[in-house]
Amino acid sequence: MGPLRLIRGRYAVRLAETKDDVRAAQKLRHDVFIAGREVASSETRSAGLDADDIDPLCDHVLIEERKSGQLICCFRLLPLENGEQIDRSYSARYYELSSLREFDGPMVEMGRFCIDPEHRNADVLRFAWAAMSRYVDERGVELLFGCSSFEGNDTEAYADVFAMLTEKHLAPKRWLPRVKAPYVFRFAKKLRLRRPDPVKAMRGMPPLLRGYLSLGGWVSDHAVIDKDLNTLHVFTGLEVKRVPSSKVRLLRQA
Repeated sequence: MGPLRLIRGRYAVRLAETKDDVRAAQKLRHDVFIAGREVASSETRSAGLDADDIDPLCDHVLIEERKSGQLICCFRLLPLENGEQIDRSYSARYYELSSLREFDGPMVEMGRFCIDPEHRNADVLRFAWAAMSRYVDERGVELLFGCSSFEGNDTEAYADVFAMLTEKHLAPKRWLPRVKAPYVFRFAKKLRLRRPDPVKAMRGMPPLLRGYLSLGGWVSDHAVIDKDLNTLHVFTGLEVKRVPSSKVRLLRQA
């Protein structure tokens, strides 16, 4: 199987091939997630990097501006043979995922997705989804999952988003993650009677989560309050075989 390489307009995508490539991704992650924000400190973060013990296990996807060679978007992909390996994932540190141990097919955890603030546009996001789709296709992945993050810890600011997730996008009961993290917001329970404002919900929804849901993705019934990174996040899953064929064609064309 050849390396992932795609070109579209101003941008090119490839997998990291060297330690320097991975460090470039870790630096961009640090600049986007950590620099200038009130988050917990660590040795790697003080060195200007966002790095952890999951990184060496992952494929790191890099989207670069072709003219300058600048890294403008990155994310990492952790391949798992099936649900028996779910406890190796980053998400399993925050969610009790024993229900997914029964998933009998290749899985990939997508994480640390970030875009340089000066390059945040729909073209980059579409290109990232195209790269993920190529990776999923080539490896026969049947479940794509990860954590979709909201900036800040203010749950009320995202009440309409969480109400919409409760109304339309909760995981099937057979795959539903259970609570594991010490600090959570059980939005499906607390907001079950709230009718969401669709405009406010879409405005407050992270673009990556919006992409998952547009393809038929689903979420956990609670959000983890990550005080370390000053974010909220929900577990997000996408069963590849359930993605509408029209959406699959669009992603492959991209």
